[in-house]
Amino acid sequence: MTTLENRPNTALLVVDVQVGVVEGAYERDAVVANIGSLVEQARGQRVPVVWVQHSDENLERGSDGWPIVPELTPGEAEPLVEKNYGDSFEDTTLESVLSDLEVGRLVVVGAQTDACIRSTLHGALVRGYDALLVSDAHTTEDQSEWGAPTPEKVVAHTNLYWTYQTAPGRTAGTATTKDVDFGGAS
Repeated sequence: MTTLENRPNTALLVVDVQVGVVEGAYERDAVVANIGSLVEQARGQRVPVVWVQHSDENLERGSDGWPIVPELTPGEAEPLVEKNYGDSFEDTTLESVLSDLEVGRLVVVGAQTDACIRSTLHGALVRGYDALLVSDAHTTEDQSEWGAPTPEKVVAHTNLYWTYQTAPGRTAGTATTKDVDFGGAS
């Protein structure tokens, strides 16, 4: 269990599912559909859904690529955290948002697998959170021309190593969309 005191709740953390981030991503439509399914499941169980939205010099705030994809609509009462670094905790309000919601366990989905997803997973674990990666609800674009593995291998490798991640007093791991158990909110 989480090493954070008085944090019994779970939240769905939706990272960077923005038009310009996922427009050419591996299995984009299936991943977005899985994320949509998880958002609805979380809402139905009164589990907080927290949205993260990235901006930097390549993805400017307010640009055509900046919005969340049209298939997903953050609820009016759902927190939206803006970030400028890979780790969703770095120089953002995410920690205070999660603290206010008494969240100690994160279910993580979104993009890009080999950048913001990996950074956020590690950032969560080192900060004391339990962190579950949904294995069929994250994606990345093809960076193989710069020496990276193909997207399907990046996703598979991330799923493999996160399955076996551990830390004292914290849990990590993976689950498919259909196997996610939010555990409800208190």
